[in-house]
Amino acid sequence: MKAIPKVNIDGLYLEDELVDDAFSGVVPFYAEPEPIVFDPEASEQPVEPDVPEEDEDEVEREIAGYIVGVPVPAGLFRPRFDLAAWEAYQDADPQESFPELWIEGLSQEEIDELTKPQPTEPTELDRFGEQLVQRELEALELKQQNEILGQQIVMRELEGADLKAQNEALGGQIVGLELRVLTVETQSKGDEANV
Repeated sequence: MKAIPKVNIDGLYLEDELVDDAFSGVVPFYAEPEPIVFDPEASEQPVEPDVPEEDEDEVEREIAGYIVGVPVPAGLFRPRFDLAAWEAYQDADPQESFPELWIEGLSQEEIDELTKPQPTEPTELDRFGEQLVQRELEALELKQQNEILGQQIVMRELEGADLKAQNEALGGQIVGLELRVLTVETQSKGDEANV
């Protein structure tokens, strides 16, 4: 079994039909006749057409389309089987290969409309991704601010250490001055006692 295309009477692709592997060519398929429904509540019943029994097999059924044994090539948006080209191929002398039997069933404008990029609504995943990026940017900004604050703290600690060193130096000078003052006072008391 193989799947082959089924087309309407204009040659436009409808669906695939499963057929025997040996199938080839183009064969019509027919529309199912409308069943006559009798409604017991209706005042008038539909009348069946008077067809003699021997003519029932000869009632001409309406062709609904064709089953086509020629595969559809890839790349067509709306495949259309060229029935006229098929008939011309059948009427011509035998050829080794088929002519171009499948054509595009859409106009260039319709193809352009189908292929133009469509604006899409962001999905929930896209929204979560955007929120994640926003949070990462906020975290990066906080990290940069934290680094700046850390640098400022280090600067304050260095300034504090510098002031402490200056304070210790001044303290040493004060102690030295106090010792000199004491020495001077002690000498002056000794000089007064000697006098």
